[in-house]
Amino acid sequence: MAENLPNSVSTTDGVAEPTEFNRSLSLIDSTLIVSGSMIGSGVFIVSADMARNLGSSGWLLMLWVLTGLLTVAAALSYGELAGMMPKAGGQYIYIQRAFGKLTGFVYGWTVFMVIQTGTIAAVAVAFTKYTAVFIPALGPDNVLMALGPIKITLGSLFAISSLVLITWLNSRGVQSGKLIQNVFTSAKLIALLGLIVIGIALGLSSGLLSANLTNAWEATFTSTTGEVVPLAGIALVLAFGTSMVGSLFSADSWNNVTFIAGEIKNPRRNIPLALFFGTLIVTTIYFLANISYLSLLPLKGSPVATDIVGRGIQFAEADRVATAAVSTIFGNVAVAFMAALIMVSTFGCNNGLILAGARLYYAMAKDGLFLKQASHLNQNAVPGRALWLQCIWASLLCLSGKYGDLLDYCTFASLCFYIITIIGLFRLRRIEPNTERPYRAFGYPLVPALYIIAGLTICAILLYTKTFNTGMGLLIAGLGIPVYFLTKRGQQTT
Repeated sequence: MAENLPNSVSTTDGVAEPTEFNRSLSLIDSTLIVSGSMIGSGVFIVSADMARNLGSSGWLLMLWVLTGLLTVAAALSYGELAGMMPKAGGQYIYIQRAFGKLTGFVYGWTVFMVIQTGTIAAVAVAFTKYTAVFIPALGPDNVLMALGPIKITLGSLFAISSLVLITWLNSRGVQSGKLIQNVFTSAKLIALLGLIVIGIALGLSSGLLSANLTNAWEATFTSTTGEVVPLAGIALVLAFGTSMVGSLFSADSWNNVTFIAGEIKNPRRNIPLALFFGTLIVTTIYFLANISYLSLLPLKGSPVATDIVGRGIQFAEADRVATAAVSTIFGNVAVAFMAALIMVSTFGCNNGLILAGARLYYAMAKDGLFLKQASHLNQNAVPGRALWLQCIWASLLCLSGKYGDLLDYCTFASLCFYIITIIGLFRLRRIEPNTERPYRAFGYPLVPALYIIAGLTICAILLYTKTFNTGMGLLIAGLGIPVYFLTKRGQQTT
């Protein structure tokens, strides 16, 4: 029998199995996980659809400002919960403590079924889409096999292979995942800042930014055929709320750092700070990126135009707004440059998502609410089996879902649980008034309450305007209730 190592137990085959995570992530590492998990493909793409829906530079920028304020407000509220419960599993732990095991399980179930794995799949699809700029065979038309509505393409297999690679790298230890995250996140932050500075400088000198801001609040909806419909009143509210799917998806996954609390040094201090700094950095960059787009391209365009400027932001080819904007500076080479940048961005984003998600399933398995195999750490002190289970399901989603559908499912379900978690903050203040809180939510109770109201309003709009996709998100979450009772019954009979 092998001698037990510190914080480990000997398994039946004599191999020492770690029982605790290694706390090796600093504040900088944690902040880069927050920002790196947020910046994927969305900010480079979604502004085109938002511009078609709103037809107004003022409302477009307002939408990004509101998304940023909501994200930072939620992060500040989560800081209090993270300080109270610095454990692996993060948001799952918060919800369970506030509302009990059933609600905690439904959250974890939804994260596994659609929120985390769906986001991972959507980002992998985007990674493949931009890799296809260099390898055209990865395009969606290269179908290898059709199984009913599911089409297996070379691109989907490539997306899956990227998930397998990242999962394998993270199974080798948190240091491996941290290195990838720090390098890729730093690279895309530096590149984005460079593009912002160049774009805004050119926009100020050309006068295009000023022209785009003229009549900034005249909202219109523009169809894909170019038909323009004025927006006002309820129609404008519905268009604004619907458009937030794109910006909210782009700003999502900031909560992933709470899942890895067991590997962060001084988590009571560093998680709240990482949440604040990470979300603030990204939301600022997103706003400035859209200022840069408006500095380089006209907001409005025509779907039949043959040049980049004529198509504008609204009809940028394949919605690749960032590529179109950079093309006005660097010409055709911008296509390859932006494709490479987005490949770096999406690969780094998925690394953060894959690293963090497995820790939540590990925490659930420790509570007997997930597959038992996921409750073990491998020899590198990471939940290896949970990582591979996540990889398998995300890979299946790569085959079954379109990017837009995955975006809707993930964003709506994620927003619902953000609201529930912040309601839990109020509940825990009431039922545990004497619990130690190293950090208290900024602006409590006003700021958290405003987030809840705004979040519920957006959810109601999405239920009205995107009923099927948001309904599917609710259905998937609801299925977690019978699964929970089946799981509990299984535990009682064993």
